[in-house]
Amino acid sequence: MLEAILQETEGRMQKAVEGLRRELAALRAGRANPALLEKVNVSYYGTPTPINQLAAISAPEARLLVIQPWDRSILPEMEKAILKSDLGLTPSSDGTLIRIAIPQLTEERRTELVKVARKKAEEFRVQVRNARREANDRLKAEEKSKTASEDAVKRAQEKVQKLTDNYIQAVDKVLANKEAEIMEV
Repeated sequence: MLEAILQETEGRMQKAVEGLRRELAALRAGRANPALLEKVNVSYYGTPTPINQLAAISAPEARLLVIQPWDRSILPEMEKAILKSDLGLTPSSDGTLIRIAIPQLTEERRTELVKVARKKAEEFRVQVRNARREANDRLKAEEKSKTASEDAVKRAQEKVQKLTDNYIQAVDKVLANKEAEIMEV
């Protein structure tokens, strides 16, 4: 039973780190990345649909995104959705595909993005700590109900703390990599 609690806790912590990676991938770092457009929804026959489900998105150059829709009639809607998004990108269309030039970031915008990244990282650290707290509560309940010995629970709590430390470090590492990417000129 204690092993199941540990495995479930590790799974939740792993999901938190993966969630942070996805969130930070959507942050614009001055470099073209198809993940930038993941949160952009296009009205496709009245239904908000993620843009990556309606088109092939590629980054042929470091500062250029190319969107090739599978249905060309949706091109104007895609342009509107990109303009409306808070990414600050301006699409240009030639009738068959959309090109988005990624502009160089200003120093002010870079520091702003670093703050956003740090805030997101803290949210995911909190998720890791919540997983630790819930695991410890469940372990104490096991001890209280006499299904696990006090020593076994103590060892399991130490393992939970080690997991927490490792995943907090992983969150910090992901954040440091993104900060370096953002601050790169």
